[in-house]
Amino acid sequence: MLGMLINQKEQKEIEYLIKREMDEILFDLKDERIDHIVKRAMEERYKILFSLFKRVAAPNECLKYMLNRQKREQKG
Repeated sequence: MLGMLINQKEQKEIEYLIKREMDEILFDLKDERIDHIVKRAMEERYKILFSLFKRVAAPNECLKYMLNRQKREQKG
């Protein structure tokens, strides 16, 4: 286990970067031109990013991305 001390500004920056990356993955998962194997790798990356996001974001922000994930799983 690793620990890290960050200030509020750094926490917001990490939150922003993770959100941006997760949004990009969600957008790409809708693209039918992307191969199924690649999408599986993207889903794994999304899970990792989401677990990191839960550590730095407020619970209401996490719910937004959890809901997107559930909607995507229902469609797929």
